[in-house]
Amino acid sequence: MTALTIYSDDASQRLEQLTDPAAIAARLADIGVQFEQWQANQPLADDADQAAVLAAYQAEVDRLNAQYGFQSVDVVSLRPDNPKAPELRQLFLAEHTHADFEVRFFVDGDGLFYLHVDDKVYATLCEAGDLISVPADITHWFDMGTKPSFKAIRFFTTPEGWKGDFTGSDIATKFPDYDSLTAELRG
Repeated sequence: MTALTIYSDDASQRLEQLTDPAAIAARLADIGVQFEQWQANQPLADDADQAAVLAAYQAEVDRLNAQYGFQSVDVVSLRPDNPKAPELRQLFLAEHTHADFEVRFFVDGDGLFYLHVDDKVYATLCEAGDLISVPADITHWFDMGTKPSFKAIRFFTTPEGWKGDFTGSDIATKFPDYDSLTAELRG
């Protein structure tokens, strides 16, 4: 279930929770974040590699490339049995920014973006079919949970791809993590 939970940035208050995609898109637009729902219905094997995922979604990739002129596109895919999953989770859990805007199209599974804007944190659960575009310089972090299961196409306006500028903040430790929040939402 796609969901948006908004907290005060000290995690003392849950301010709002939305599950309607149109309401989520409107609320995120207020902070400059683009959110859309596309079709993610191409059959993919659990072990589908980058080439297979990109081939299955070539029309969507071409559409975004034409609109934004991306320099590079890749696929991030993690399953619970990946030995590097705990290490990657810790990397993405650290609050960071990017000089580039961050665009993700989830084609399988789900993940949780936490967007720290002004005095609020917007916990955005994205699932297959969701596209999120986080503008440059918005502080955020990403949680895939202790048993990650997702595939997302990532779009970059720089040839280097993903590069995080970490804030050093421990803010991510103050909020419900992926496992807790998704259990509550699906409860």
